[in-house]
Amino acid sequence: MNAPPGIARAVRTPWFDLTECTGHRTVRWVDGERVGEAPMTIDTHHDLASITKILATTTALIRLVSGGLVDLDAPVRRYLPDCHDGCTVRDLLLHRAGLWEWYPLYIQREMPPPRYRPGQARHYSDLGFVLLGRVVAAVTGLPLDRAVSELVTEPLGLSSTRYARPAGPLVSMSARDDRVEMGMLDSKQPYPVPYGSADFDGWRRRPVIGEVSDGNAHHAFGGVSGHAGLFSTLPDLLRYCAALSRYREHDGLWRPEVAEEFFAPGPDAQQALGFRRYDLRIRDETVTVLGHPGYVGCAVGFVPGRDISLVVASNRLLVDGTPVPTDTLWHDLLTATTRRSRTA
Repeated sequence: MNAPPGIARAVRTPWFDLTECTGHRTVRWVDGERVGEAPMTIDTHHDLASITKILATTTALIRLVSGGLVDLDAPVRRYLPDCHDGCTVRDLLLHRAGLWEWYPLYIQREMPPPRYRPGQARHYSDLGFVLLGRVVAAVTGLPLDRAVSELVTEPLGLSSTRYARPAGPLVSMSARDDRVEMGMLDSKQPYPVPYGSADFDGWRRRPVIGEVSDGNAHHAFGGVSGHAGLFSTLPDLLRYCAALSRYREHDGLWRPEVAEEFFAPGPDAQQALGFRRYDLRIRDETVTVLGHPGYVGCAVGFVPGRDISLVVASNRLLVDGTPVPTDTLWHDLLTATTRRSRTA
């Protein structure tokens, strides 16, 4: 596996701070060789990919549930009348709604029928968070990007976080082009969708920079969706994680007991409502980190009530061959945090 050309990461705890930044945020290929161009910086803007699921959609829903505007156990059809029967808002947040994991909505605009029986097992689904983004928009009566701005980014002071395009000039390249998405269609891996790359003529055959890498978010939704689309910086991501770790201090935004319901484990031990759950050994105890990875190479996490925040941001897809998985970069940071805590 190939390491990303550029990476930034940070840990904030009551005992120690760790901030590292190395490599390049953009690259080019000369005679088949990768050449770094602009350096990675702490203030570089990154394509968050699936971190959007928690920072935008899940956090907006914490606020809407706190305000009594969304019921977690209501059928999704209460908010989206054209949605299929059989799943609740809670099912979507737990990835237990039975939906396809992924589908090329830029080819087939309508949601496909469920792939599995709702409520029976966890099947991680982008489509579920596409629907949850629509729930947020429907309940607020606002476009999703505006709803997230009013409910999440503005109240939390995330001035460098927004949908569809970066808020500043320093941008990490997300991908070499649309080759990953094209390969998924043609190989039928990992999902056997009934389309090929020839069924779409809008592919980007150039470096993806300043645009959302995710195909559905970019090609189908103009960069604004419940499952992907946000850009942000390392300082903003740390600020977000700090706010969620200190959730009781923000009772003007949400009810602490509602946040705690979102943080609690569900039927699947490593999945909460929207958030992933990870074990972290720090000092002489094991704590639970809540967070989420993103396909492009970022991941975030926080420990509720403990003022612990962790962020890694990279451009892992800018390699020849197989890129290092985001989960590997994330677990490396968790391991480094454990080691550092033993000497702090």
